[in-house]
Amino acid sequence: MQKIISVVYMSLKRFGVSLEDDLLESLDNYVINNGFANRSQAIRFLIEKNVAEQKWQCNHIVAGTIIVMYDQLKKDLHARITDIQQNYTDVILSSSQYYLNSNFCLHIVTVKGTAFRLTELSDKLTTIKGIKHGKLVMSRAD
Repeated sequence: MQKIISVVYMSLKRFGVSLEDDLLESLDNYVINNGFANRSQAIRFLIEKNVAEQKWQCNHIVAGTIIVMYDQLKKDLHARITDIQQNYTDVILSSSQYYLNSNFCLHIVTVKGTAFRLTELSDKLTTIKGIKHGKLVMSRAD
C-alpha cells in the first residue's frame, strides 16, 4: 500500500521596500536579535503579528495572559494592580505573583473574555507608573 503525501506550497511574491537608513538598521537589529534567517522572514512575522493583533480588536472570545513585572518596593503598585483587577472580575480566571528576588515581582493574570475587554484591562495594568514590563498574549477561544 502506497502512502500519498500532499504538500501545499504557497507562492511567494517579491516586491521592493524603501526604508530610511535608521529604520533599515532597526530592522537588521531586529533580525539579528530575534534569530530570523533574513529580513523577509522578519517582515513576514511582523505582518502576521499585526494581522493577529487587529483581529484581537474585535469582539471574539479570547483567552490569554497578562504579564507585568514591577519593583515590589515601589509604593502602592500592588494595591493599584488589585484595584484595577477588581473592575475586571468577569474576565479574570486567576491572578498569581512570583517573587523573583528581593525587589522584583512577576504578576501573571489569566484571562478569558472579549478581545476588546482583555486589551482594555491589559492597557490599564501595563501603563501603571512603575511597571517595568507588561505584555498581553491571547488567542481566540471561541
